[in-house]
Amino acid sequence: MSDPTADGSVEFAADEVRHLAALARLGMTDAEVEKFREELASILAHCQVLAGIETAEVEPTANGADLLNVVADDVSRPSLDVEDVMRNAPDREENYFRVRAVLE
Repeated sequence: MSDPTADGSVEFAADEVRHLAALARLGMTDAEVEKFREELASILAHCQVLAGIETAEVEPTANGADLLNVVADDVSRPSLDVEDVMRNAPDREENYFRVRAVLE
């Protein structure tokens, strides 16, 4: 990563962005490289602000909400009748919907 500028922010060189893109196996145009140079610098600036916040007195938390295990009860109930479900199927094979293959 490039050295910090006079104001403490960090700028990314185009080669660094291309290197990150290659690691992520992403192809980028020159315009995209320039756009992401700015975006990565902005993200890093936000991280630097967060790193400067004093959190010694803050209790660790795994969830910001006071909710625990909010799930519906698993209740058994009758399902739909197969013939009702299959009535509008465009193509049917026994009790299954027949669809066109999407993978070869």
